[in-house]
Amino acid sequence: MSKTAQIFKAMGEPTRQQIIGLLARRDMGVGEIAGHFSMSRPAVAKHLALMRRCGLLEMSVQGREHIHHLRRDKMHEAGQWIEQFSLFWDEKLADLKQIVESEHE
Repeated sequence: MSKTAQIFKAMGEPTRQQIIGLLARRDMGVGEIAGHFSMSRPAVAKHLALMRRCGLLEMSVQGREHIHHLRRDKMHEAGQWIEQFSLFWDEKLADLKQIVESEHE
């Protein structure tokens, strides 16, 4: 599976989407992230590990705390991948608009 596919797979799960939302605001430790969910800390840690493996997160150690950082460059890459299709859809929607408008004339 390509790195892009791994990133989208990781981003497609609701818990991980919420984690991305939290880390988009600021870096956090595992315990703090887990405090936002009704699941165990080990369950949250598994989500974080998957997100690190696909490159969405980095982790640094500050004392005894493992701090997670969102890799904004990877989020940007995912956004660029999606953006490449916007021109396609813009053209298709413009064609559809033209067809609908011509039928109503």
